[in-house]
Amino acid sequence: MKNFIIVFIVLFFSSCISTQKINYSTTQNGNEKILTGVINRDIIESDTSFPWFANNYKYAQPSATAVASIKSHSSKIKIIAFGGTWCEDTQNLLPMFYKLIDKSEFPLKQLTLVGVDRAKKSGADGLTTKYNILNVPTFIVLNKKGEEIGRVVEYGKYNEIDRELGEIVEKAK
Repeated sequence: MKNFIIVFIVLFFSSCISTQKINYSTTQNGNEKILTGVINRDIIESDTSFPWFANNYKYAQPSATAVASIKSHSSKIKIIAFGGTWCEDTQNLLPMFYKLIDKSEFPLKQLTLVGVDRAKKSGADGLTTKYNILNVPTFIVLNKKGEEIGRVVEYGKYNEIDRELGEIVEKAK
C-alpha cells in the first residue's frame, strides 16, 4: 500500500507539471484545418489533417554545429515559434525546427508554439502583435529576461533555419 501511495503521489505531481498552457482553437476552411493559439507538437502529430509534419520530420537533417550550439546554450534561452498549419513554408520548416530541438535536447518548457490564421492572428494573448509577426514561420530566440536576441523569418537569410538559429543562440549571455 505504501508503494502505491508513493507511485500515486509521483504521478499526480508529474501530471501537474505543465510545459506550456495549451489554449487553441480549430477552424475548418474548406479542406484546410487551421490551428490558432498556443499549441504543441503533439496536437499536430496526432491530427491526421497534418501528415506533412511526420513526412518532413523524417527527412530533416539539422547541422551538427547548430545542434551543438543550441544544446550548449539551452539554459540561457527560450524560443517562441509562430506558424500556420495552412502555410507551406511552415509545413516545410516546422518539422526541421523540431528535429533541431529534439537533437539538441532543448527543454520543451522553454518553447512556445503559436498557431496563426491567414491574417497572422493567433488569439493567444496578443502574441502576434507583441512580436510583430508579419510572416510565418517566425522563430524568435529570447534571453532569460525575455528580451529578443534574434529571429528567423521564413527561410531566413541563408535558407537554412538551423544554421541561423545556431548563430542567434551563440549571442545568448
